[in-house]
Amino acid sequence: MEKVARWTGMTLITGTLLSAVFLSSVGTVFAATPELKGKYEILKDERSTHQTGKVKLVEFADFYCPHCHHFDGEGLPILEKAFGKKLETTMVGFPVIRGKLPTPFDMYEQAKLMGKGDEMKRVLFRTIHQDKVTGVLDRSIREVLIKEVGLDPKAFEEGMASGKPAQLFEEGKKWGERIKLQQTPTILLDGNIKVDKIDPDNLKLVIQSILDADGKK
Repeated sequence: MEKVARWTGMTLITGTLLSAVFLSSVGTVFAATPELKGKYEILKDERSTHQTGKVKLVEFADFYCPHCHHFDGEGLPILEKAFGKKLETTMVGFPVIRGKLPTPFDMYEQAKLMGKGDEMKRVLFRTIHQDKVTGVLDRSIREVLIKEVGLDPKAFEEGMASGKPAQLFEEGKKWGERIKLQQTPTILLDGNIKVDKIDPDNLKLVIQSILDADGKK
């Protein structure tokens, strides 16, 4: 059973989180890395991808998740405005809403391959949540969306048929499973800093502390 919370909550996969365990692990993280602020978790088995002066943000999201749509439309722009070129963002599709076909995720991956991932992401979120179009999987509607983001439908569909987008989507799912995602959206910073508390203030605090730590080295 999925549990839906408000903006600072999210679509949960497993229902109730083990808060005592989580708080304990966060306390350990703070003791180990006191230079970082905010609520986060260091994934000890994942390699850091940090580059001095820049933070890489990966958003694990489900196109059908209303909280993901909310974060992408309101939370992410706040972070991008605050940090500018110091923040590099991308999305990885991670489905949690049951009974939905993966075509939007494949479309996003194909658009990324063609250099229009961000544009396609925005169009898909809008089409599903604002336009309430349930026929995203229909090829004729797909063509309209593909043209809207400035891509050639024939080349796009050829790419979809190659199986590469589906493969990338599966790789993203395995990545999310490996780091034991509990909800969407979940943010991964620099490859190994996992943030479950998805609100702009907390994320700004964590990101700024990462950048500040660079200045202390």
